[in-house]
Amino acid sequence: MRRLNLIAVISPDGREVLMCVRRKPPYQGLRNFVGGKAEAGESSLAAAYRELREETGITQEMLTLTHFMDLSYYAEEICLEVFAGRLHAECKVSGEENALCWVPADSDFFDETRFAGEGNLGHIMARLRLTTDFLQTEETVWI
Repeated sequence: MRRLNLIAVISPDGREVLMCVRRKPPYQGLRNFVGGKAEAGESSLAAAYRELREETGITQEMLTLTHFMDLSYYAEEICLEVFAGRLHAECKVSGEENALCWVPADSDFFDETRFAGEGNLGHIMARLRLTTDFLQTEETVWI
């Protein structure tokens, strides 16, 4: 099964999530989490940190990634490994492959005219909202 990763990077205050605007298919022009493919022999976590660094400049020292969930598509032999992490501090991000942008964490991620994944991003964000380590702050409660 081919392993792909998606990485939800949460702002330090828990109010925004980092997205890329895809330049090529699939989902060209839509917002998606950053991520990519795991290489042969590479652990899932190592692949996630490598892709994150390559696509955003964010390093392992700037956040701790948690293997949050998997979405398996057996007919296509694809496993999407979803990682999430909250930045320890504000940082500058830059990417050459896709444009990067911060999106409010309370956005409608089920909106398929704006977000990739046929609703998967909505499902992932709904689950993250239930996990206090990622999105909830003392001032904000996502329910």
